[in-house]
Amino acid sequence: MKDRRPRLSIVVLNYNGARWLDRCVESLRAQTVVEQIELILADNRSTDGSDVQAKQLAEGFPGGRFVDNGGNLGFCEGNNRPAADARGEWLLFLNNDTWLEPDCLERLLDGAEAAGVEAAMPCVLNYADDSFQSLGVKGLDPFGWGSHFAEVPSEPVEILAPNGCAFLIRASVFRELGGFDPVFFMYADELDLGMRLWISGGRAIGIPVARMHHRSAANVNPAGDGQMVEFRTSITTRFYSNRNSLMTLLKAGEGRMRWLALFQIGLILAEGLVAALLTKNSTVFRKGYVEALLDVWRLRTHWRAERERIGATRKRSDAEMLRRFLTWRPQRWDELQRVRKMGIPKVSTR
Repeated sequence: MKDRRPRLSIVVLNYNGARWLDRCVESLRAQTVVEQIELILADNRSTDGSDVQAKQLAEGFPGGRFVDNGGNLGFCEGNNRPAADARGEWLLFLNNDTWLEPDCLERLLDGAEAAGVEAAMPCVLNYADDSFQSLGVKGLDPFGWGSHFAEVPSEPVEILAPNGCAFLIRASVFRELGGFDPVFFMYADELDLGMRLWISGGRAIGIPVARMHHRSAANVNPAGDGQMVEFRTSITTRFYSNRNSLMTLLKAGEGRMRWLALFQIGLILAEGLVAALLTKNSTVFRKGYVEALLDVWRLRTHWRAERERIGATRKRSDAEMLRRFLTWRPQRWDELQRVRKMGIPKVSTR
């Protein structure tokens, strides 16, 4: 490994992931292409002892190393820092609450290289069984939210963006695009990066035959161990999700995309009012929704500068993106189905 460049560098960002790390790394060790892997375990200053656990796992993995980020840098900068020194031709950003089937990485890399794309992701199944979870962001709904596949496609399919839980991208392209936007901290970061990739002329695909399993929302929704049993969110989650989804549209958009931004603002306010009524807590509306919109305005210098920078790399227009990726099924429909199955979401005030 030290004598040649690895085919793939995997960055596993850990924050209080003691429950999940062992199985994640064990599944990487069992990969059919393990000898082509560089593993980087990075820690965002965990408080559950998993920083020590991650260091030990990295030291015991061939081609593995540990990075202490020195604080909670969030998903974006927490991944950017270890990726800066990664040696692989490809980068895979992998959540700690995942485990991969043994041929997942071989199929993923072979599929991406055969298709000649710049980014890809495997088929994501639920952690405890083989039920379908995701194959990436299929497109944008009429409000500018990322939409998803209802079922697994039978063949590799073009997507707007891989999911952050398993985002594969050529290392050179990731660096040319500027990596994840550190201002985002967390949430909507993969859609932002995927849209920047597509605008610059790149492509991403989902590869159904590459299979992995993901718990999803392990920190904000921990009940049920490997099986999600309740619908739980937090004010912090709503804040970053709302703020960053809107900033993604404003950063990447020309004229037509900004109409979606207006529709999204209206939906954010309407959803916030409904959330406040259902939870009987006005703080949810104020901090999770109104303050998110106000923060977008506060950050206007950033997203305006980013829009100019992205514009300088533009090879595809808003009109092309909407023709290719606009879907008419509202993303919030999926949220309503979760409410129907699990009841009104519990909202943490942190």
